Amino acid sequence: MEYRKLGQSDLNLSVVTFGAWAAGGWMWGGTERSEAVKAIRAGFDYGMTSIDTAPAYGQGTSEEIVREAIKGIPRDQVQILTKFGLSWEGTKGQFFFSSKNNQGKPIEIYRYSGKESIIRECETSLRLLGTDYIDLYQIHWADPTTPVQETMEAVAQLIQEGKVRYAGVCNYDVDQMKEAAKYIELVSDQVPYSMVKRDIEQELIPYLIENNQSVLAYSPLQRGLLSGKIRPDHQFSEGDTRADLTHYSAKNIQLTNAFLVKLKPLADEKKATLSQLVIRWTLGQPGITIALVGARNASQAAENAQAFHVKLSAEEVSFISTELDKLHLEL
Repeated sequence: MEYRKLGQSDLNLSVVTFGAWAAGGWMWGGTERSEAVKAIRAGFDYGMTSIDTAPAYGQGTSEEIVREAIKGIPRDQVQILTKFGLSWEGTKGQFFFSSKNNQGKPIEIYRYSGKESIIRECETSLRLLGTDYIDLYQIHWADPTTPVQETMEAVAQLIQEGKVRYAGVCNYDVDQMKEAAKYIELVSDQVPYSMVKRDIEQELIPYLIENNQSVLAYSPLQRGLLSGKIRPDHQFSEGDTRADLTHYSAKNIQLTNAFLVKLKPLADEKKATLSQLVIRWTLGQPGITIALVGARNASQAAENAQAFHVKLSAEEVSFISTELDKLHLEL
């Protein structure tokens, strides 16, 4: 495994980091805890020492699973990334969307990042994760109802107290990055990025490169779409939100799979799966520091972790990019 430093910090993450969103089950049609634990442990065995989670992922379930998975591993050998700023237990902040928890109970999600909430969320995460510090603490989504200064100064306080090592953000654009940087040193921005979702290349990535801040790319496989394993007639489980997203329409699945068929000979030549080829390509893109990849079981985690070993020449990257330019999804 390769490890890369986040921004100007001394925090080194595995280039393929375990994304524990699916492990929490929420918005993925549920979870099997024992399989999720095995997946994280399998990833660690292959050098995937970094794990990204969040309170919202199963309303605490994902963080509990991470605690169980890392039990017995020396704390300095694993890097824990988690988040704050999404609430489902009150109405403070800005309403985000309605959802259902893993038990099927309706819940309402709010963006809220007031100081007292952040301090409380951090204490809860520390308890659920079974640790006394968080390596990277990230605001999950911007909260327009709370002054940015209040939010960032709360995180700075947690850093001063030793409960957090470094501050990052998620889903921030350039203007939001600039505003937050007035009050705290940020090392990273976690944003969606994949072969079929590359809008951040226009403004955000150039800004982050210029300011020596890292990109944590989430959903590099577009939640499974780029694995080649989803068919146009795929039936998503109840509660799996992919069923309602345009990337997963029968037409777009068909178009994506036709593109992946063109890559299959190259993957075969590399003795790699399509997923590994896609992850490797993602990690080679300018500004992309880390690829966050989820797994529902141990075999998937092992496969993802070994994507690092795939080597692509400049000509092969050019071939992939050329074929990708021909792909036009109906979004």
